[in-house]
Amino acid sequence: MPSESPSLSGQSLCGTQARSPLRAFLRTETGSAAVLLAATVAALVWANAAPGSYTSVWDTELSVRIGSAGVSLNLREWVNSGLMTLFFLVVGLEARREFDLGELRERRRVALPLVAGVCGMVVPVAVYLAVTAGRGSDAHGWGAAMSTDTAFALGMLAVFGSRLPGNLRVFMLTVAVVDDFLALAVIVVAYSDAVALPALLTAVGLFAVVLLLRRTVGRRVPALYGLLGAALWVALLKSGIDPVVTGLAMGLLTYAHTADRGDLEYASTLFRRFREQPTPELERTVRRGLASTLSPNERLQQVFHPWTSYVIVPLFALANAGIPLGADRLADAFTSPVTLGILCGYVLGKPAGIIGGAWLTARASRGRLRPPVGWGALTAGGTLAGVGFTVALLIASLAFEGDRLEQAKIGILAAVACSFLLTWIVTLLIGALDARSRARALLGTSEAIVDLSDPVDVERDHLRGRPDAPVTLVEYGDFECPYCGLAEPVVRELLAGSGDVRYVWRHLPLTDVHPNAQLAAEAAEAAARQGRYWQMHDLLMAHQGDLLPADLMAYAAEIGLDGERFHADLRTGAGAARVAADVESADLSGVSGTPTFFVNGRRHHGAYDIASLTAAVRAARQRASLAEAGHDA
Repeated sequence: MPSESPSLSGQSLCGTQARSPLRAFLRTETGSAAVLLAATVAALVWANAAPGSYTSVWDTELSVRIGSAGVSLNLREWVNSGLMTLFFLVVGLEARREFDLGELRERRRVALPLVAGVCGMVVPVAVYLAVTAGRGSDAHGWGAAMSTDTAFALGMLAVFGSRLPGNLRVFMLTVAVVDDFLALAVIVVAYSDAVALPALLTAVGLFAVVLLLRRTVGRRVPALYGLLGAALWVALLKSGIDPVVTGLAMGLLTYAHTADRGDLEYASTLFRRFREQPTPELERTVRRGLASTLSPNERLQQVFHPWTSYVIVPLFALANAGIPLGADRLADAFTSPVTLGILCGYVLGKPAGIIGGAWLTARASRGRLRPPVGWGALTAGGTLAGVGFTVALLIASLAFEGDRLEQAKIGILAAVACSFLLTWIVTLLIGALDARSRARALLGTSEAIVDLSDPVDVERDHLRGRPDAPVTLVEYGDFECPYCGLAEPVVRELLAGSGDVRYVWRHLPLTDVHPNAQLAAEAAEAAARQGRYWQMHDLLMAHQGDLLPADLMAYAAEIGLDGERFHADLRTGAGAARVAADVESADLSGVSGTPTFFVNGRRHHGAYDIASLTAAVRAARQRASLAEAGHDA
């Protein structure tokens, strides 16, 4: 047996970078929350220190003209209707990714966050209308009391860290997408100017062209989408409809998919050709080949998401959050039905709507549809959803002006602070529960979505650990992959520290980059035919750079195999069918690279250092315990 690696807890380079698109999305959103908060504070300081300067800067006109045609808006309008289009593009991209690859690819799971999102908008609006009843034009601002700010809400969620489960982020993001989509519909219907029919028909025609090109020329000439999107934006602006809806629509149309192994192998071939003949023409071909392995959705998110989170949304806050503050002004605001309606709508109506919508859906489905988290975590999510900022300020600026607009902004900012305070109280109450009740409140009892196509078979799979262990860690690996080698000691440490985890290795030799991986996998299977699979596995992982046939024969002798039989099995490819079956199951599970881990059937995204895998195993163990308790009950 080979000696253990001297470091059992080191984080591999690949592990630190292998993060899912959703987690990358959330990381950018939460990181940008600090920038957004700073921009908000800067706007308040600017508006109170130099109110004339603040107003004059954002009222500056900027025109873009081509011949006699053009668009003329002030700077605030360029931010609100122009740059914010890119923000909604990113929201639409992430929504489409969740529909294609994430939690919502099982369409039945859409129902609960959809109902929760709708109820989370209807109830706050009802609260606002109740507070402003009989106050005339105050009721016109009902749209400012209903929309959650994704960046602020996820940023505040990050503050609570491990006190709330990771699945809450996914649920909140899904609700936020529903929220943003309906909010844009409200802007179009209730807060747009009189519609100019010719311009609207032009916009409809352009959108039809986008749909037509989506699966034809558009794939080969993606710049067409940008040109058509810009033309659609101008047409909607000229029609009197707020053009930010362009971003959400274009994002929802942009499909997402995992990298196909065939495409990756083709990209490897292109790179080898470039290595042999490094010409500018081949360099461009390689770049296009590498880019084509990723979906358009992922490529666009990579480009636009940091800009929207760290530049555009904070710039929006700087342009819109500046309101003069003073004791008299605040006193007037907190006696104003507009301020109180928005504050009560977010702080009371939002959580009531989201929790009530989820509860009604669960009851109506007789438990078939349940939240992906426990009711305690869902309550925390409901209170966090009371953070309304970006879209709320946008609608307030469309619905009001003058004193009422300032009162609405004060209500929106007050709701942010109150929502954070309520969430903090909820997490304190959850933390005071006993361990089992706390786990149930946080994790719930819903069935987790399964990413692993072929369930583990103890009679067939190569397994380490207790056969009946409640947590199963599956790794698709390649004996020549250096990242699998870096993950190996981490897996061993995990197994050594827990008796309730079983580990399964499945083969995925990446023959286009690792020429000896296939033969090494067949060697492991040949050893398995003599009852020595794990001994061979450990030797292969310890000597990843020495996998030639002579090396394999030496390893067989070292662990006491029948050399002639082992050689015959290698020569005839006795293990090839088993390796091919593992590769097929990897393809069916959407695996294209190594190492890829699954924990109780769920694909593990993120680093595979000991801390990350231990956290994933701990969550799986808690879910398994709750499921067993529910079954016994």
